[in-house]
Amino acid sequence: MRHKPVFSRRLLTGVVLTCVLAPLPAFAGPVTTVIENVPDDSGKIRVAICTEDEFLKPSCRYHAETKAVAQKVSVSFADIPPGVYAVQAFQDRNGNAKLDRSFIGIPKEPIGFSRNPKVSYGPPGFDDCAVKLTPAGGVLTLSLITR
Repeated sequence: MRHKPVFSRRLLTGVVLTCVLAPLPAFAGPVTTVIENVPDDSGKIRVAICTEDEFLKPSCRYHAETKAVAQKVSVSFADIPPGVYAVQAFQDRNGNAKLDRSFIGIPKEPIGFSRNPKVSYGPPGFDDCAVKLTPAGGVLTLSLITR
């Protein structure tokens, strides 16, 4: 009497279902940030692409800098995974690698955020700046606020 290969059929079905139902890996894409309204050539432009947990903190995983050039600069990032992020940028005029503020917390250096939210009494919220990045990457443009 021959036994049917029940085990191998079940195993094959399980493997096929796992392959079909498993989420596809999220491939990373290049992102270029274009920073406009750069008032002058002093210092560097520091740019960070941040998750909600990292937003407005100095610890964003994806960050870069470039020499400030009046009017507009571009900063490119390779391999940013798809997801929801916010871009924050500032012109570090004195090269101290931090955003200088007045004694009441108002930025002394030009700042900007993705989606160019209005900034009046305090920084914008993550939702005001949030952008969805796809596997293809893309170009994000923001303007510095120069008060």
